[in-house]
Amino acid sequence: MQSRDGMRRAWLKQILVRGCSTLLPLAAGIMLLSDPATADKKPAAATTVDSGSFAVIMGGQRVATETFSISQDSRGSSVTSRFKSQAGAEKAEQTSDLELSGNGDLYHYEWKEISPGQAHAVVELDGNFLIERAWRSPAEKALEQPLLLPASTSILDDYFFVQREVLAWRYLATSCKHETGPIECPLKQKQQMGTLNPHVRASQSVGVAYAGREKIKIRGVEQELIRLDMSADSGDWSLWLDDTLKLQRILVPAENTEVVRD
Repeated sequence: MQSRDGMRRAWLKQILVRGCSTLLPLAAGIMLLSDPATADKKPAAATTVDSGSFAVIMGGQRVATETFSISQDSRGSSVTSRFKSQAGAEKAEQTSDLELSGNGDLYHYEWKEISPGQAHAVVELDGNFLIERAWRSPAEKALEQPLLLPASTSILDDYFFVQREVLAWRYLATSCKHETGPIECPLKQKQQMGTLNPHVRASQSVGVAYAGREKIKIRGVEQELIRLDMSADSGDWSLWLDDTLKLQRILVPAENTEVVRD
C-alpha cells in the first residue's frame, strides 16, 4: 500500500504535469483534480492528510494551542481548526471550518468565537464574488459585506496557523517543480497571492518566496527544513516545512511569537 507521504508526492507530480489551472489550493498534500464525470457520484470516504496541534509561544511561554485537521474526498477538501488559549493567558477559544470545492475555489468558510464572546462569521460565494456575513452575538442581526474578491482568494484568518500551511502548499504547487527528487523552487523570487482575513473583513496581497533549505533546532533537535518567507503590510512571517511538506515552525519576529508543531 502506498504511504501517505508517497500519496503527497504523487498528487503534486500529477498537478504539475497537468498544469495549475485545475489545482486545489492544498497543493503539496491534498490536491484534487476535478473530474466532471464523477461529480454526481457518491463521494468516497474522506482521507485525513494532516492533523495534529501547534503550540503558540510568546516570549518563551506557551500561551495557546491550535488543534487542526485537513481532509479530502472526491468533492473537495476541508480544513478545520480549534484555537484555545492556555491557563494564565487571556482566555479565548475559537473554531474555523474551511471548505474548498473540487476545482480549488472557496466553497464555504465559517469561524465561531466560543469564548469570551459569541461572534460568528460566514464567507461564501455570491455570484462571481465573495460575501461575508458577521454576527457580533447570536441575538444581533448579521452585518453583511460584499467583497470584490474571487472565489480563488485564500483565507488567512487570525489565530488559525494551519491556514498558513495551506497557503504554503498552494505556493509550492504553483511556483515550484517536483518530479522525483526534492522540490525545486526559484530562490527568493516573490509570488503575490490574494488573501482575506475574515476577522477584520480585510483583504491583502501576501508575498511568498522560497528562501532555501535551512538547518534549525526545534525542541533541541536539529533538522534541515524548507524555508518560506511571507511578507505583507500586516507583517512578515517565516515558515519551515519538512520534506513531507508538513509545517513544523512559524516565526513572527515583530510579535515575539513562535508556532511549533507538537
